[in-house]
Amino acid sequence: MNSKLLFPLVLLCALLATPSMFSQSNNSSRKQKTVVYNANVSNPLTSSELALINEVYGNKTNENVLDKPQRLKDIKNILRNRVEIKNIPNQSDQKPCTLLSEVPLMDYYVDNLQRDINFNPENFNPLKYLFNFYSYGSHMYRVDNTNYFIIIKSQHK
Repeated sequence: MNSKLLFPLVLLCALLATPSMFSQSNNSSRKQKTVVYNANVSNPLTSSELALINEVYGNKTNENVLDKPQRLKDIKNILRNRVEIKNIPNQSDQKPCTLLSEVPLMDYYVDNLQRDINFNPENFNPLKYLFNFYSYGSHMYRVDNTNYFIIIKSQHK
């Protein structure tokens, strides 16, 4: 091969390979946060929790939740530890955030899944909504036309 062409070709290959080497080393140095579960996650499902899961997963509950130990653990963690509903009547304490009506329903398994007509914090099912459960930060949503706010706490600590 002609030596006049070989040097520019080697130089071009070296320049193209260098950025990919740096990007790979940067990704591996990023520290992953671990998920820490409270002890209550190891307790069995309650009948009300099972009803919430069945409402969303329907006849796919066993296949997609109960037969998958890690998925079941994650859902118990959501229901028991990561969703907080606060009534904030003072408008100066309220922050602008996404409205519950803007959050899509998790209707992949139950076609006729419906939004609640009247919000009741005592029987609210957070699994019905495609909340951002698995991001690194916490998120807050407002229940339309109320002073209720739903806080989804981060799973990473």
